[in-house]
Amino acid sequence: MSRQIKDLEIAAIGDRIGDASDFIVIDVSRVDAISANRFRIGLRSDNVSALTVRNSFAAMALQGRGVAGLDSLLSGPSTLVWGSEDVVALARCVAKWADEIDTITIKGGTVEGQTLDAGGVEALSKSKGRLETIAELAGLMLAPGAQIAGCMQSPGGQLAGQLKTLSEKDEA
Repeated sequence: MSRQIKDLEIAAIGDRIGDASDFIVIDVSRVDAISANRFRIGLRSDNVSALTVRNSFAAMALQGRGVAGLDSLLSGPSTLVWGSEDVVALARCVAKWADEIDTITIKGGTVEGQTLDAGGVEALSKSKGRLETIAELAGLMLAPGAQIAGCMQSPGGQLAGQLKTLSEKDEA
């Protein structure tokens, strides 16, 4: 293959991955055609992209985009997976499919420049996602205000109850 064609292939991979920086590398070489089709349709419905790549081309394309840490994972049949709303959702999606289709093997991934092995991707898939963390933080930030409002309403409610009791005694 000529150098020009290799450069075109590398550029095509780089264009396809775009600005993504978090990837999971899997091996889908033993997956049958029907399961592979189901897998890719499922990924597409979760806004996740997958690209089966030639390892040397992928390594060069990723280096060109500033993504490091995947060189050790790019050996043998490799498919890059990226996308979704955050990296935890991506890990959950890939782990779900790896559990459903036994022949999918998770090799590892990279998150913010750090390399994860297959166990790290599994652990990441079980952690809280971006939206869950935001919801938890919002609840923690609102809790003191709710406690203050409850404390301020409590004496007023007690006073109103006592006044009502006194007024009922006077009427009787």
